[in-house]
Amino acid sequence: MEALLLCGGDAPPRQRLASRLEGFALVCAADSGLDVAKAWGIVPDIIVGDMDSVSDPALVLEYPSSELLVLPGDKDESDTELGLIALARRGASRIVLAGGGGGRLDHLLAIRALFERTLRPAEWHTAGEIVILLPSGGQLEFMAAPGATVSVFPLAAGASGMSSEGLVWNLEGLRWGAGDFGLSNRTVGGRVRLRAGEGDLLVVRLT
Repeated sequence: MEALLLCGGDAPPRQRLASRLEGFALVCAADSGLDVAKAWGIVPDIIVGDMDSVSDPALVLEYPSSELLVLPGDKDESDTELGLIALARRGASRIVLAGGGGGRLDHLLAIRALFERTLRPAEWHTAGEIVILLPSGGQLEFMAAPGATVSVFPLAAGASGMSSEGLVWNLEGLRWGAGDFGLSNRTVGGRVRLRAGEGDLLVVRLT
């Protein structure tokens, strides 16, 4: 079951995910992700967080049908983590994260760290980027204009055995340890195929 998690920070334009919105079985708004939900005209199934960054805490009153999980500000988990947990407990097996771009560096690093966990997003969409988790042995395909920027990062365990088609610099034969990466590769135009060998990858596309 695929679910959508809206969080605070720079969010993508609604148009990017518009064709997929009806396909999400659950939608959760984490704190100021509720502002994104309102802007997109979405009624979230779940609203979660300490509500310290939403534009107006009274905004929750506009969604009486939503399940409301308000927690204190002093807590161990971030609001994004709480959203992931809430969706997973309700059966979501694949979670798409929208928002969280820009803003504080520590918040960006916190979202990046979530990809190292068992419970993690499958995609992360910000105003200017699309981040896709490509698990070991997986394949990703997309169409791109010539010269589009694609960066590839291994997770902490490193990666090897990956390959690519449609990039200026092929990933074939590379072996990455922790701290290695492929920054600012470019597409040749047309179909791009990326295959992960051993080790998970994060594929970052600039929009």
